[in-house]
Amino acid sequence: MLRRLLPMLMATIILWWGLTPEVALAQTQTAPPPQRILRPGKIPTPPEQSSIQPYLDRVIEQLTEFRLDNGMKFIVLERHQAPVVSFVTYADVGGVDEPDGKTGVAHFLEHLAFKGTTRIGTTDYKAEKSLLDRLEQLDAQIRTAKANNKQDDVAQLQTEFKQVEAQADKLVKQNELGQIVKQAGGVGLNATTSAEATRYFYSFPANKLKLWMSLESERFLDPVIRREFYKEKDVILEERRMRVDNSPIGMMVEKFIDTAFKVHPYRRPVIGYDEDIRNLTPEDVQQFFDTHYPPSNLTIAVVGDVDPAEVKRLAQIYFGRYQAKPKAQANIPAEPPQTQTREFTLELPSQPWYLEGYHRPAVTHADNAVYEIIGSLLSNGRTSRLYKSLVEQQRLALNAQGFGGFPGDKYPNLMLFYALTAPGHTVDEVAIALRQEIDKLKTEPVTAAELQRVKTQARASLLRSLNSNMGMAQQLLEYEVKTGSWRNLFKQLDEIAAVTTADIQRVAKASFTPENRTIGKLLSKQG
Repeated sequence: MLRRLLPMLMATIILWWGLTPEVALAQTQTAPPPQRILRPGKIPTPPEQSSIQPYLDRVIEQLTEFRLDNGMKFIVLERHQAPVVSFVTYADVGGVDEPDGKTGVAHFLEHLAFKGTTRIGTTDYKAEKSLLDRLEQLDAQIRTAKANNKQDDVAQLQTEFKQVEAQADKLVKQNELGQIVKQAGGVGLNATTSAEATRYFYSFPANKLKLWMSLESERFLDPVIRREFYKEKDVILEERRMRVDNSPIGMMVEKFIDTAFKVHPYRRPVIGYDEDIRNLTPEDVQQFFDTHYPPSNLTIAVVGDVDPAEVKRLAQIYFGRYQAKPKAQANIPAEPPQTQTREFTLELPSQPWYLEGYHRPAVTHADNAVYEIIGSLLSNGRTSRLYKSLVEQQRLALNAQGFGGFPGDKYPNLMLFYALTAPGHTVDEVAIALRQEIDKLKTEPVTAAELQRVKTQARASLLRSLNSNMGMAQQLLEYEVKTGSWRNLFKQLDEIAAVTTADIQRVAKASFTPENRTIGKLLSKQG
């Protein structure tokens, strides 16, 4: 879960596969941190060098969890340093859960979750509803007319569509949810969709707990797919054109995933395919919401200056209104083992890039910490092996890095390595040099000093991600939902500390084989 992202390539990956970049591995301090005097209920900032056990014990002491009768779970962590609270609603659904032909619907739904409810974002919902129904009818008729090449009908229907849309516009209060949050002192109102999850989050002053309960429960209990659906579709299509269809790097990443995965839905971009996005309807989005947003599929973290008893009382009032529904059963096909190297080459107007990936197990696998350490050894900034060898010593690349958990880590995924080729050199030279560094992990034991340095950096990175209320909330939820318990967040530290040189060689030999390799080359198109 510790990812290091190169801005150019990784911006594309973050945007279109929904990955959230985590805090870069930190340089450790050479002097011990000063003693911190705790007042009641205060959790200290995580220490970077001293024992973390007192910190972890205090976190556990201040954490409360409960589940409502309808199945919705809450994780509440008291942090009384400042009168602020961060909230994260984690829906256990993402791109992998989309039906065939409906790619992009999870991301589309995330966009629409900010458009309001039957009470928020409208001046007269009854009148608006009849116009929304008519817009949906007209949209279906337009798509049918286009399919039958009836251009005159298309023009006539589009004219009526614009007229009805203009009427609906007059009934909409634009961005009312966002305005309410801002006026109440809220910050960071946002959401992300990944291959495996959708996260909604923002922070409020501590005295706005009740307001958050009201707003958040209403937008998931009573959402409205407003006429913005059609405008958002245009926005998303334009984003796809800009970040994928007109971007050499975006095209390469999409091709790489489709090559590496043949069965598992990781092969599909979270933003969706162009044709699928165009054909999505409000009914598609509503059906996806009804299927994948029951209370039992939502987990909420509340971290900050709160009273857990009050959080529970209000949660029962506001979120307890949700009717219990059975959770949709995940039907995710397992990716069969790869038996030979897969490779593709694209020639596009771009700097040359090289990508190389290997299948690896899910985050719950016993060797997850070993893969994290391998990733850090090879790719942790300027002290990493890839950077020192390919960039500083051989000067074959302008940058060279990698990370695990691509495009997600809930299911078996990829360890991905990539390099931007330096002028005067080729992707083949980069490939040879990168492979040599990977192969060294199989044949040359990592020194005790290097292993300890990387462990310290990995530990510091994980702890730094917990500094803020929002960072803590997000990490607690990631581990709770993906691994079955938020406690595994802290067990990860012990697992990192337990990694040995023999573990690294064993995992490297098993994973970094030609049969398990996928290669992508992006060459500069001449002329």
